[in-house]
Amino acid sequence: MVALDLRRAIRAHIASRQVARVIYGAIIGLALVVALESHPPGAGVVAGLVIGTAVAVALAEVYSELVGSELRRPLHGELRQIAIDGAAVAAGVGFPAVFFVLAALDVLELDTAFTVAKWSGAGLIAFYGFCAARLSGAGVAAALLQAIAVCLIGVALIALKAVLH
Repeated sequence: MVALDLRRAIRAHIASRQVARVIYGAIIGLALVVALESHPPGAGVVAGLVIGTAVAVALAEVYSELVGSELRRPLHGELRQIAIDGAAVAAGVGFPAVFFVLAALDVLELDTAFTVAKWSGAGLIAFYGFCAARLSGAGVAAALLQAIAVCLIGVALIALKAVLH
């Protein structure tokens, strides 16, 4: 029963409009992690910067949506949706902070936290690409191709850093 409920919750999330916001946030979070890796501050500072960026980007998302909807006089339901969208962006941007909190607690080395944060960010983007394709009716091969294509966004960021460093 729990597994069925979990599957329903995942399917509902994957089919929601928040997926686009999480992906958008994940790309921003990945870009931040890649930028910080060249001259990394301590793990706690990186975690704080990632979380701070997540909050700032989410607030920018909410504010821009509010300004954009002001002329239409948003209804209560729209305001709730704007807040949910902002939270989804924050989740995507803030996702890598977990690894830096673990590094600050000496569970991971800082270099390992950067590696895991980068590749899990790319993996998260690929996962959503695969799920979106499958839910739209694509076969497994086509979904894998889409996942690889969107994953290349993250890989391009990682490669750019490697080339420029």
